[in-house]
Amino acid sequence: MSFRQPAEWAPHDWVWIGFPSHADLWEDDLAPAREEVVAFARAVHADGRGELVRLVAADAEAAQAAVAMAGAGIAVDTVPFGDIWLRDTAPIIVTQGASREGRDFLFNGWGGKYDLPFDDMVGIRLAERAHIPARRCDWVLEGGAIDVDGDGLAVSTEQCLLNPNRNPDLTRTQIEDRLRDALGIERLLWLGDGLANDHTDGHVDNMARFVGPGLLAMPEPGGAEDPNAAVYADAIRRAKAFGMDIALLPSAGAVERDGEIIPASYMNFYIGNAAVVVPQYGAANDGLAVERIAALFPGRHVVGLRADHILTGGGSFHCISQQVPRIG
Repeated sequence: MSFRQPAEWAPHDWVWIGFPSHADLWEDDLAPAREEVVAFARAVHADGRGELVRLVAADAEAAQAAVAMAGAGIAVDTVPFGDIWLRDTAPIIVTQGASREGRDFLFNGWGGKYDLPFDDMVGIRLAERAHIPARRCDWVLEGGAIDVDGDGLAVSTEQCLLNPNRNPDLTRTQIEDRLRDALGIERLLWLGDGLANDHTDGHVDNMARFVGPGLLAMPEPGGAEDPNAAVYADAIRRAKAFGMDIALLPSAGAVERDGEIIPASYMNFYIGNAAVVVPQYGAANDGLAVERIAALFPGRHVVGLRADHILTGGGSFHCISQQVPRIG
């Protein structure tokens, strides 16, 4: 058996979580975003019942703030980065028996939208700091663009993986071949578009998440006022045609900030060893989303936490985290 990316619910040794570090990027949202990130870290750590949490700060000032806010039991590493979206810039860890390696992909700022210093290097630096051997893959892939069930099945979107702003010279078949070589993915479910106004060009971790082998959680359309109703309906149709078992979750609906629809999704939850953390937005379906997700993870504590200020940067809890699977 070759190296393969494990499912997120498999045991973790630790998780990297990006800590907001740049005032010029976060402006008035810096302090409240830091509070939301620390609350997330504490929920994942779960007073030692969960995995070790390693908050990653970009500089000494941010590291000092992280240490003061996080308290005992949560480690802080200082590694330069452009911004906190470590799901996309940290290495994806693959395993084979008792061996563990990193896969460090090219990163081009989500198709050239946000070219920030050090984002293209933070992955290899995190792997080196953790003494994890890492292989540099010479094509663009963000971790949030795929989700896996650990048995060789993955899901992604055409809007992202086939976007000419990522790998214009690669065909669909060539991308599938590279995913097989790098991450051990044998079958790929292609969904269509992602959420409205998502600057990642349709990352699937806002759309569909594996919650068990061959079991895919997806949002159900929330009525005519839901800005993503047609996208969700198309995704469900494609998943059913592929033969997937589907667990339907509520949509967050129309969530606005400064009069603009933002890509708010309950699908951006993080699956930790002891807890599953679900983003909340003050929307009508917040409680129902936690209830439905809790039914999918009976052995874990499922908690909803507000992520409004993190979302101003474009993502949520899953986007700022990257787990390191346990081996041995």
